[in-house]
Amino acid sequence: AGSTTQVKVNDTSVPYGPDFAKATTAALLAAGYPDTATNKDVIKMSSPFDIFQPRVAAVIGLLFVLVLFVTMVYGPIAAALVELFPTRIRYTSMSLPYHIGNGWFGGLLPATAFAMVAATGDIYYGLWYPIVIALATFVIGLLFVPETKDRNLEDWH
Repeated sequence: AGSTTQVKVNDTSVPYGPDFAKATTAALLAAGYPDTATNKDVIKMSSPFDIFQPRVAAVIGLLFVLVLFVTMVYGPIAAALVELFPTRIRYTSMSLPYHIGNGWFGGLLPATAFAMVAATGDIYYGLWYPIVIALATFVIGLLFVPETKDRNLEDWH
């Protein structure tokens, strides 16, 4: 029903089989990956205390700041979504679009962006997916999300 999956490393082609992991590792090592001997950009961690190296600590600090930004946005999103719907259907109306948006569009982001990069060969082409989704979300929100200021949500049907 098709050809066997193969991984190509330089001129070596590794077919899928029982020794796939060993053969792939051997092909990568033969190709010089990772080049830890001459490439100082490769970070090796030999103990848990290596996280205190300046470059590793900088990456961990950057990830911490990014997670902090996400948590700063998470609360206001829930508060804004709650106010868009009448109280009798509020929970379902808030939960469904939020989880579809985060689960489908956010969850498929890495796979979709990688597929776009693989299809075009341009490493930056995958950035168009989050840009287009963000623009579409902005336009839909601008056109269809009602203003709820000074509106009694108990009476809104």
